[in-house]
Amino acid sequence: MKKSFHLIAFSCAVILVQGCVPLRKDALPSSDPPVPAKYPLSDGARSSALTGWREYFKDPNLTSLIAAALENNQELNILMQEIAVSKAEVLGRKGAIFPFISLGGSAGLDKVGKYTREGAVEEGLEIKPERRFPDPLTNFGTSADFDWEVDIWRKLRNERDAAIKRYLATQEGRNFMVTNLVSEIAQSYFELLALDSQMAILKPMIEIQRDALDAVKLQKDAAKVTALAVKRFEAEVLKNQSHLFEVQQQITVTENKLNYLAGRYPQPVRRNSSGFEHRMLTGIHSGLPAELLRNRPDVRKAEMELAASGLEVKAAAARFYPSLNISAALGLQSFTLSSAFNSPASLIYGAAANVAGPLINRSAITAAYEGASARQVAAIYAYQQAVLKAYIEVVNQLSQIRNLNQSYARKTEQVKALSDSISIAGQLFNNARADYTEVLMTQRDTLEAKMDLVELKQQQLNAFVKAYKALGGGYNRDS
Repeated sequence: MKKSFHLIAFSCAVILVQGCVPLRKDALPSSDPPVPAKYPLSDGARSSALTGWREYFKDPNLTSLIAAALENNQELNILMQEIAVSKAEVLGRKGAIFPFISLGGSAGLDKVGKYTREGAVEEGLEIKPERRFPDPLTNFGTSADFDWEVDIWRKLRNERDAAIKRYLATQEGRNFMVTNLVSEIAQSYFELLALDSQMAILKPMIEIQRDALDAVKLQKDAAKVTALAVKRFEAEVLKNQSHLFEVQQQITVTENKLNYLAGRYPQPVRRNSSGFEHRMLTGIHSGLPAELLRNRPDVRKAEMELAASGLEVKAAAARFYPSLNISAALGLQSFTLSSAFNSPASLIYGAAANVAGPLINRSAITAAYEGASARQVAAIYAYQQAVLKAYIEVVNQLSQIRNLNQSYARKTEQVKALSDSISIAGQLFNNARADYTEVLMTQRDTLEAKMDLVELKQQQLNAFVKAYKALGGGYNRDS
């Protein structure tokens, strides 16, 4: 598994730069080190990254939040405008390949001195017999101008193709942002549900501790315990009441974070927190290692930028060769407006071809070429880094899911055991067979275990979200 994935990652980088201007051997990055394959990516099933977020997150309140964010999130809208700029650049590069044709008209007036060469020529010439040049001399005309740089060395086409690749890279950047946005909303939503569950645990626990406090007060009145026991129980109640307000503030902050991501002003977030401890997401299937290259938007973005950098190297190299420019003009011109459209007498035309190449002082072209070559090498490194990062993220998240599942199962058993011990400790205390500190510690341990169980469930759900994101999911390609 590790060898096959390594070959896929590096060979893709090599394939993308085939046909580019050769680079120095010492400039190319070496192959990636072997990646530990303790947790293989492939499980023989269809990759979960191919599942859209509407299908993966079945909670209607969560999918409604995600849909609102994809429509109203300001950062995403800013990125969409940057994509529009990139698209405009593609249109500009495409237009540079074709000839430029312009149509225009002109009108002018020219008065030359009589004792100049131009004046002497006009004095001695006639337009027609018995008709001399007008003074001052008017000039009217219209013409179509043609200008075309013939793309002999594919310089313009490579620049066009590079712009297209950059545009596709911005699209993948948008997909990557969508993936991150969906993931962040899902994690914040589950955090909000976890906080609600903590509130649901704290409130009845405070009631239990109040009942215990009342019982201790009765024990004190009967001279069975001291005032120290009463104060300890009272302090425990006050501590948990204080914690209740802290959780309430965290709920407010998390709600506003979700509202911000959804591009709306503070308002209550609709949710259903019941049964949070038993909530599960769709199972994760990693698929084949090669699918990471197709499903991860950041990997595809790095791939497009690598291809674009190779084309830019080719375009920079073409500037060393001569360029061919063809220009032509066709129009009508006359001294008077009435005769300007008399053809062929007023017809004017011309054509020229110009071949020119750099001969001296080519340092600017050399600098541009070396800069493009350096950017190409950097793009290769960035692509390999993106592939390696994708693989490691998936391995880490799949491992975390497995370990959290085991931890959650053990924590559930601990909570059950501690919950049963609360009533036992109370009975022993009432029968003077247990100290009040044992009751306090039992209640405290039970509360902490229940809170830890909620946090573990939140971590478990977040691990599923992060694994889904690491595989390249989180957005619908049709949206």
